[in-house]
Parts: sequence; C-alpha cells; structure tokens
Amino acid sequence: MSSSTLGSMLTSFFDNHLRLQKGLRPNTITSYADAMRLLLQFSAANRKKKVIQLSLDDFDTGIVYQFLNSLEEGRSNAIQSRNQRLAVIRTFFAYVGQQCPERMEQARRIASIPRKRTAPPETIFMERDEIETTLSRLPTSGRHALRDRTLLVFLYNTGARVQEAADVRANNVQFNPNPRVHLHGKGDKWRVCPLWEETSTLLHELLTEGAATDTPDRPVFTNATGAALTRFGIYKIIRRCTTQIIKKRSDGRLKPISPHVWRHSTAVHLLEAGVEVNVIRAWLGHASLETTNRYAEITLRTKRAALETCTLSTSPDGRIPRKPRWHTDASLLDWLKSL
Repeated sequence: MSSSTLGSMLTSFFDNHLRLQKGLRPNTITSYADAMRLLLQFSAANRKKKVIQLSLDDFDTGIVYQFLNSLEEGRSNAIQSRNQRLAVIRTFFAYVGQQCPERMEQARRIASIPRKRTAPPETIFMERDEIETTLSRLPTSGRHALRDRTLLVFLYNTGARVQEAADVRANNVQFNPNPRVHLHGKGDKWRVCPLWEETSTLLHELLTEGAATDTPDRPVFTNATGAALTRFGIYKIIRRCTTQIIKKRSDGRLKPISPHVWRHSTAVHLLEAGVEVNVIRAWLGHASLETTNRYAEITLRTKRAALETCTLSTSPDGRIPRKPRWHTDASLLDWLKSL
C-alpha cells in the first residue's frame, strides 16, 4: 500500500477501521473527525497548501507539536481536549503504520508524543437529599410530567450516559421476570442494568401511554413531535428540573447540573451503599476499573462506610439503599445470575 494517499487512508480509517472494525458510536466518530479536520486545516496553512494537496509526508512530530500548541494558545483548549486530539492523531498514524509498513517509523515517532500531564477532571455529584428534593418537586400533571419523572428516575437508577438514555427503545426494556434494561454504550457494547420497582412501574406507564405507536423499536423518551429526545433535549430537561441546586467547582466556578452529574451521583451512592466496585463497573459500563475506582476517593463518607459492619437495610422507596444489600458472595452472585 505504498501508493496510499492521505485521502484514501482517512477514508479507510473512518469507514472501515472506526465504524466497522471498532464499532465506535456516531458521536465518537464525529469527535475523531473534528480532531482530524483541525489538524488538516492547521497543516495546510502551515505548509501553505490546500488541504487536498496534503500528503502523508507532510506530517511529522514537528507539525503535530505545533498543532497541539496552537490548540492551547490559539483556541484556548483545555489540556484534556489537547490530549484527546493527540489520542486521535496517534490512533490514526498507528493505523497508517499497520497498513503501510514503510511508514512504521513515522507512525512510531508520532505515537511517542507524550500526553500532557493534568489533574483528573473534577467529579461533581448530588447528595441524596438533593436527588430526593428534585424528584419531589417535579410536576405531577402536564403533558410531559410522566416523561420527565421517568427520565430522571431512570438516569438515577441506571447511571446511563445521556446518549444511552436517548437511544433506549421499547424492546430494550424487559419487565418480567426481573425488570431490566439493555443499554447500548461506548464501543458498540451492550450491558444489562436492573430496574427498581419504581423505575419499572414508571417505564411501563410511559410506554403504555404511548401505545398508539406500539412498535418494538419506538423510542422510550420522546419530544413533543414523538421523535426520540436528543442528548441536548435531555440536558435541557435536567437543567430545568435542577435550577434550585447550586454546585461549585474547587476553583469557585459554578457547575450546572447535567446528565453526567446524575451518573456520578449514582456511582457515589452505590459505593456508599457498599456495592462492590466491580459490580459498579459493570453497572456503569466502564471499560477500565481505574475509571470506577476514582469514585472511592471522592468523599470521606465512603471511607468511613467501608469500616462499618455490613448489615441489610431495606430502602423504603426501593432506590439505592444507604447500607449494603448483600450479606454474602452467594446472594450477590444469585442477583447477577438473575439479570
């Protein structure tokens, strides 16, 4: 493939490698495309060429370093954004090296560009009473009252990513014998999450309410026109329902409540309830256990709870209990088998 052009490699990278082989979601592919688009535009301006005149020979560690610096200095990108775009570039040139052995050295040099060290992103979550207050203040009547309540309880129950919630279809929800939902997550991976009785009841009522379009693949959460809510539509609902809650970052800046804050809240409350970290990892669909482990360092309450004796405590509302639900490994394994 020594005659491969930059254009043909990009086409193969996106259409074959990312979409077909790795099965990345559309939003992730869009993120990859944005990073490569910025790199191409910067390189064309730097080389004084048109984008269509660029070749693979125009890319080396020097141009990549200049591009990364321009992201921080010219576009005011955060270090996390800089590192994410570097990861895309490294992935692309690793693919180039696989397809074109004569470019292995070029790929190796670009892959050796280090990530810039930065503190992990701050994790902000809601306290239990803030969750309860938000749910208690939701309207009980109105066109979208049932949808909004179901959505918020669903997000708290499952810890679903916003796109996962937007993608849920009627046939992803199963009510018998054990209520559960199949979520389509990152990397084209599916996972099963158990549903509380409250969540199951609300979902059944919501789906029954929309029985006029009783098709298996109809979206669960819809907008005024009956189309599936977008991630931005879900974000707006969360913001509207949590205007009374104020969160501050460590630097004093205000942080709006987002669907991902609900996801963080689920993780923290599961840990506080004594749920084993590997179960939480499966619950949230984390690829790495390191991602889940960071929740254990968020609050001193979690560390204190780890020293307490594990006793069964039934939660009156069926949500995440304040104490561990399982006494033994056997009961935990039985629950997992039932999913």
